Amino acid sequence: MENWITSFMNDWGYFGIFLLIALENIFPPIPSEVILTFGGFMTTQTDMHIVGVIIASTLGSVAGAGALYALGAVMKQERMERLIEKHGKWLRLKKEDVGKAYGWFDRFGKWAVFLCRLVPLVRSLISIPAGSVRMNLVSFLTLTTLGSLLWNTVLTLIGSAVGESWESVVGQMDVFSNVVYVILGLLLAAGIFLFFRKRSRGVKNGS
Repeated sequence: MENWITSFMNDWGYFGIFLLIALENIFPPIPSEVILTFGGFMTTQTDMHIVGVIIASTLGSVAGAGALYALGAVMKQERMERLIEKHGKWLRLKKEDVGKAYGWFDRFGKWAVFLCRLVPLVRSLISIPAGSVRMNLVSFLTLTTLGSLLWNTVLTLIGSAVGESWESVVGQMDVFSNVVYVILGLLLAAGIFLFFRKRSRGVKNGS
């Protein structure tokens, strides 16, 4: 798949990046890590520019996320899980992946849309629960754009910096994902602590 992706990008340039990233959001098995790091590398070998790669990839991210938001608006969690359970092997998805996305949205609310854009796989699926609860579209698009812009910028810059070693970055993404999981876990723990601390103070003041 990686050879096909890089060949497609070589042939179609910015439009290829836009289209592949849009598809990556809808079909998570297409690795954005490959697209973005190779896109960064291409800026060192062709007349493509880093800003152009970032803009094209971010527009693709928003387009793909919008499609999944619309899907979530018409398909509830149970139906989505049944669909993934039946056909998920073609997308390399599991029923649990959908549950994880809904769980993160329940925990972090609308900010999950931003935070999960930094987590592989979940970054695509988080758009579905946002659509299910009919999250304000302007807020959804804004947070999706910001999260995607950060993710796309970092990976594009890394690809440009490492040059021909861009493929080595893809192998390190599991480590990056684990770091993000730890950070989000700490943020959740801190939020719970502050909530109960504030509640405790309110009870004391009330008495």
